[in-house]
Amino acid sequence: MGLFYKGLMTLKIGIVGLPNVGKSTIFNALAKAKAPASNYPFCTIDPNKGIVTVPDPRLDALSALYHPEKTTPTAVEFYDIAGLVKGASEGQGLGNQFLGHIKEVEAILHVVRCFEDSDIVHVDGGVDPLRDIEVIDTELCLKDLDTMSARFVKTDKLARSGDKESREIMPLYERVKKALEDGTPLRNMGLNEEEKKALRDLAFLTIKPVLYGANVAESDLPEGGALAGKVKEWAAKEGAQHVVISGKVESELIDLPEAEQEEFLKALGLEEPGLHALIRAGYKLLQLITYFTAGEKEVRAWTIQRGTKAPQAAGVIHSDFERGFIRAEVMNTGDLIQLGSSSAVKEKGLLRIEGKDYVVADGDVMLFRFNV
Repeated sequence: MGLFYKGLMTLKIGIVGLPNVGKSTIFNALAKAKAPASNYPFCTIDPNKGIVTVPDPRLDALSALYHPEKTTPTAVEFYDIAGLVKGASEGQGLGNQFLGHIKEVEAILHVVRCFEDSDIVHVDGGVDPLRDIEVIDTELCLKDLDTMSARFVKTDKLARSGDKESREIMPLYERVKKALEDGTPLRNMGLNEEEKKALRDLAFLTIKPVLYGANVAESDLPEGGALAGKVKEWAAKEGAQHVVISGKVESELIDLPEAEQEEFLKALGLEEPGLHALIRAGYKLLQLITYFTAGEKEVRAWTIQRGTKAPQAAGVIHSDFERGFIRAEVMNTGDLIQLGSSSAVKEKGLLRIEGKDYVVADGDVMLFRFNV
């Protein structure tokens, strides 16, 4: 999962929603990009991509400890995908073009408008976050149904001719087709990992995990207000992640010096920018964690899947590390920062030697030993 971007394993998140819900405003603020933000549908014609470094106080603390030549954070790729409308699955608006772009990402940030503003027209009239969510879900389900129907006909024909593999997969295809016909996103079907793997080549859109971003007015921070409350309830019902964010506030934040940012956030009752909350929620959504490597030359953060064993974690750095893995020397970030050096950690008996079956924990500082 994920792709490598100059040595970084990055999480790819596609930002979707109806036109004029604040997608591009949030993208501009988060990625500090130049995606146009105008008050009309389809302002974003191509998906705008922004590489955003992941803020992590642990990385900063390790860097302050080691004073390395280079400090390298991990990253998230945000894709600003143009606004969908009712009928997008049939090509309405700029429909099919943008539905295709969603296939490239691992998770979806569904921005939902939860603010009133007479100067910003809503494509469907009044502000109704649950209606907006259902419109997007419906369009994505219809697109997936097109994909499923084409495969279903082909596989059913093979099954009837006696093809064993086709006969075995048809019950799953029947369940998927029925769910999509009922307007149920595949992420809500309760599919197990084996079933998801069997469906992977179909690149379904609604199988991707969703993070809901309730875009609220500044006056509704920090809790989000009544409209955001509806999104929160919807997300809870789905078992999805939910973040309250104000595109307006985030766009103002990026132009302020760091000290003034802190004062601004404090005045709004916020402890951190929306970017931090979004990234943390995205990591939680996809079960991602961070481990570190630290030395005088470089202190670096690495993103891996929760449950990854030491050799595979080493392989994120270089495939040779995985192939020739011998052992890992492991310290806890908190121990290292508190005691001030790896030698002090070792003296306290807190440095561990771990083998091939060790499951890497979030915040581990690791040194890999391997054969070339």
